[in-house]
Amino acid sequence: MPVDFEAFFNHFSPFYNCAVLYVFVFVLTASAWLTAPLGWNRPLNWAAFGLVLLIFAVHTYAIVARIHISGRPPVTNLYGSAIFIGWGCVLLGLILEWIFRIGVGNMVAAVSGFATLLVAHFLADGDTLAVLQAVLDTQFWLATHVVTVILGYATTYVAGLLGILYILGGVFSTALQARAGNGTVGKMLTTMIYGTLCFSIFFSFVGTVLGGLWADDSWGRFWGWDPKENGALIIVLWNALVLHARWGKIVKDRGLAMLVVAGNIAVSWSWFGVNELGIGLHSYGFTEGVLKWLGIFVASQLLLIALACLPPQRWLSFRSEN
Repeated sequence: MPVDFEAFFNHFSPFYNCAVLYVFVFVLTASAWLTAPLGWNRPLNWAAFGLVLLIFAVHTYAIVARIHISGRPPVTNLYGSAIFIGWGCVLLGLILEWIFRIGVGNMVAAVSGFATLLVAHFLADGDTLAVLQAVLDTQFWLATHVVTVILGYATTYVAGLLGILYILGGVFSTALQARAGNGTVGKMLTTMIYGTLCFSIFFSFVGTVLGGLWADDSWGRFWGWDPKENGALIIVLWNALVLHARWGKIVKDRGLAMLVVAGNIAVSWSWFGVNELGIGLHSYGFTEGVLKWLGIFVASQLLLIALACLPPQRWLSFRSEN
């Protein structure tokens, strides 16, 4: 019976349990990095990777269960967007860890998974499975445009999180110069950022185009410079700017890390900021108190960018080269 299954789902609280387990992944990964001189990093990283796989399976099951209960695609409100962004970030973290195997993918999965589930909890104080706004009541566009745009958010956030790891690891430790594979951790992080950005611009561009088609279907115009549409366009343009800056050698590794951290601000504005304006055809996600936390988050990202602007000789990783 659907009601019995929903009662079981609420009692099981899979998203809460996943959030708790992501903390354990963080501890395992951090322990692996701290004990690297003792040779414990490899088994601890594998343990963290195995735990992420288990949590990802539960996270996926929980999303599928919501789809079954609601009869809707995975993203129908801000709560659903948060848990799906987290799912996408964790998936990308698993892929990064499988390819590079230095613990960075595990850390990305742990931090992004916990943070997004925490955001989801405070957005609705639990899973409400609320009734859809009339304009959203369409299975096809929810399953195409919304899912694609959310994956664009997720990949852009992962690039930004990798940029944060680059900045913090470079300023406060010599981690960027540590040997890993055929290069250094710093070069691997840069490769991860670049590859993730390529996925970001693909999903954000395709999702924005699909959104225009949905707007044309619903309101008879492809583009109307609505705040939400502008927010989506900002993400596409910002990702394109960062990639072109890299291709044109305008920025190097450190500059790339700074730019992707700024991308976190662009995504957060499109995700939450435009809803707080209370204007436009897409303004149906206003949430009390979000503006304050959005401002705090933006300030934290600007502080990280300012930290990255320190001269190279003030970075422990770069100082170790001299």
